[in-house]
Amino acid sequence: MTAFRTASDIAGPAGAAPCAATCDGAAAPGDTVAGEMGALDSEKRRQILAGARNVFLALGFDAARMAEIARVAGVSKGTLYVYFTSKQELFSALVDEECHQTADRIYTAEDAGTVREGLTQIGRSYVAAMIRPEYIATLRIVIAIADRFPEISHQFLESGPAAGAARLAAWLTTRAARGELAALPDPELAAWQFLVGCHAPLVMPMLFGRSDAPGPERVEHVVSHMVGAFLRSWGSRPAT
Repeated sequence: MTAFRTASDIAGPAGAAPCAATCDGAAAPGDTVAGEMGALDSEKRRQILAGARNVFLALGFDAARMAEIARVAGVSKGTLYVYFTSKQELFSALVDEECHQTADRIYTAEDAGTVREGLTQIGRSYVAAMIRPEYIATLRIVIAIADRFPEISHQFLESGPAAGAARLAAWLTTRAARGELAALPDPELAAWQFLVGCHAPLVMPMLFGRSDAPGPERVEHVVSHMVGAFLRSWGSRPAT
């Protein structure tokens, strides 16, 4: 959501003739001003989300107050409400940003050489994204408010884990079409099995407060095990 502005905020001096976008090959002044305002709005939104993240992760959803979020973000409460009309809307935007950042961290090497190399890199990146303290804290909040705000938990599921499984399923389908994997009867289910197998032994203990983030040796052991298990089931086989 962007800040509300009146026409007078972006119009030129009264009576000034507008310049066509093609004047001397330059953009029209209105276009330049609108672009600058858009950049400022985007920066202000990021500023608010950064402050909100600190407050939500420190206090949880119920204890977080919009006044405190405004203070931490360094904006007035009025400005905060221009961008986000409620605490629910603000947390929903934070969840969306978290899911997109997680996706960006996960799929950094989809074009790796072999299927084994690709799965290994995806597994490592996926686990690294899942075990971040910020992700664990956000997941706990989403679970805690799921009964009251199911739309946020659905958003988290669809934008995060489900989107990741769908993206991996498409990658697996492409590799199978190249003959690098056996034909997958249900690529999305195979993707879910791989991703859940990679993160469940590592993330679940953290989620329930039983351990800190696993070390690199433990992560490598789990990912290597799941890659091996996946390829034993779906690795390409010579024609008989």
